[in-house]
Amino acid sequence: MKENKMQSKENILTCTEEVRVRFNETDPLGIVWHGHYIVYFEDGREAFGRQHGLTYLDIQNAGFVTPIVKSTCEHFLPLKYGETFKIVTTFINSVSAKLIYRYEIFNQGNQLVCSGETIQVFLDSNGSLCLYNPEFFQNWKDKMGLS
Repeated sequence: MKENKMQSKENILTCTEEVRVRFNETDPLGIVWHGHYIVYFEDGREAFGRQHGLTYLDIQNAGFVTPIVKSTCEHFLPLKYGETFKIVTTFINSVSAKLIYRYEIFNQGNQLVCSGETIQVFLDSNGSLCLYNPEFFQNWKDKMGLS
């Protein structure tokens, strides 16, 4: 993955979430269907938000939404029904008004299964793109030492 040239080298915030593959997430071969990895990334973002105080409800209560404008996912190994795996979600600090998350999914043997990234932007209550960090988000970054 390319490094974000606007990335700050300050504090690194991560979250690790353990998940079990459910039957409905597998295809006829018994492996996780590729589209579910994006859902797993969502699980990682939700866990990150709960752990670090930046949930979708916090964003919504501040009057903003954060649609995904880019997502990438590279697959290396399959996951199978019943396996547990961990999602490591890392917030990538940027001076731009956006949320960048990187993900690594590891199987029970701690092997890298897939990696990816999502980028979300801020839209205000009128649906307008925010060019600067919303005040609540800048306050969160300050609190986390990411200014």
